[in-house]
Amino acid sequence: MKMAHLITNCSFSTSPAVQTFSSSPNYCRSVGQLQNSKSSNLSLKSCSRRQKKSYVTCASAAVQGQTQTPLTGSPQAYEHSSSKPKKVMVIGGDGYCGWATALHLSNKGYEVAIVDNLVRRLFDHQLGLDSLTPITSIQNRVRRWKSLTGKTIQLFIGDICDFEFLSEAFKSFEPDAAVHFGEQRSAPYSMIDRSRAVYTQHNNVIGTLNVLFAMKEYSEECHLVKLGTMGEYGTPNIDIEEGFITVTHNGRTDILPYPKQASSFYHLSKVHDSHNIAFTCKAWGIRATDLNQGVVYGVRTDETAMHEELSNRFDYDGVFGTALNRFCVQAAVGHPLTVYGKGGQTRGYLDIRDTVQCVELAIANPAKPGEFRVFNQFTEQFSVNELAKLVTAAGAKLGLEVQTKSVPNPRVEAEEHYYNAKHTKLIELGLVPHLLSDSLLDSLLNFAIQYKDRVDTAQIMPSVLWKKMGAKPWTVSV
Repeated sequence: MKMAHLITNCSFSTSPAVQTFSSSPNYCRSVGQLQNSKSSNLSLKSCSRRQKKSYVTCASAAVQGQTQTPLTGSPQAYEHSSSKPKKVMVIGGDGYCGWATALHLSNKGYEVAIVDNLVRRLFDHQLGLDSLTPITSIQNRVRRWKSLTGKTIQLFIGDICDFEFLSEAFKSFEPDAAVHFGEQRSAPYSMIDRSRAVYTQHNNVIGTLNVLFAMKEYSEECHLVKLGTMGEYGTPNIDIEEGFITVTHNGRTDILPYPKQASSFYHLSKVHDSHNIAFTCKAWGIRATDLNQGVVYGVRTDETAMHEELSNRFDYDGVFGTALNRFCVQAAVGHPLTVYGKGGQTRGYLDIRDTVQCVELAIANPAKPGEFRVFNQFTEQFSVNELAKLVTAAGAKLGLEVQTKSVPNPRVEAEEHYYNAKHTKLIELGLVPHLLSDSLLDSLLNFAIQYKDRVDTAQIMPSVLWKKMGAKPWTVSV
């Protein structure tokens, strides 16, 4: 989450619940100022070149008297006293999955802190993109949550690639669990040009290493819940197991990490993360759960639907938009559904409501000290063609004339392949999935129709090509 060189003159508004402790003139500028700036190229400077202590911590007093609601059927007992809420640090809590997770955990009685450098908002500004849904500032978000529920979410605004900042956050909050979403999460973004490929690898790998070192130094009992990706596995011609595979070779048998076949610089960064986490569990006794998540769809959870200022972001563009979300927006505005190549690409999918449920299950059932667990986090498998047919049928019921168009595949990937991934461990812990139904598709389409006036059709088609990625900084024409 490298940000120090991107923001200057930080002056966040304060209230009795939110205080600004420290800043550096060449570190932090408010997000509003960033959105008004004309800068479009991403600067990639080394963390080691900082001249000053450069971080901002926005913190607030924890809400007293909250108790955790145990999950029904959880096989492990809650380790803390019921009178003391379990403390969860959500790294990347201003993002798509992170925001929904932070609210869900807070609503369940956990004491939550968000750590974020707000760089995801800057990416939109640089590339001329915008969320389908209007999203307010993180400060307004947490203030609205407090006013509606009486629950406080602490804020630590800064860069986890800055170990000094991260150390102060860990020492201040003392988390029992750290949920790590704080990475550049787009494969297309990592394939735009050299600078963004380097940024993705540096931000993701160094940021995760810093989290591991912070846990070792300041919070040895903390449980790391790391959001990985099913994309680490690729599309092998054998069944995909959950993290590990039994191999017999020359008469000898061993259980080994499942082979990784990453398909972008982003996915490669996730593979490096997994290796680093597994090593530190073995060497330092860290407890960690690696959630290899499938493609997420949807936007509403019980919490984000409570008020418009709690709305989650909804990406539909060719850089950050995921397949089903993109298709629903395309259908809503009368744009043909863009199927890449032959459309046989098959992946695991899940509703964002299941993302937050899976994270809670992992927290409530922590790994043992020294244990590196891998859960495949998805609920159903679909090909791109299957998704297109489902959206077409759902659109017809709403009176939409939905067409499908095959476009040249911008990626380097198999377009027809075998795919069968195991995903039983979270079900065994109590996951009750929200499967993709006609009613859910109807809801997604109506949501897209509600905000269709905000759609920029120029951002729908893919513009990042794996084989033609450039070396020089690149930006989408506005």
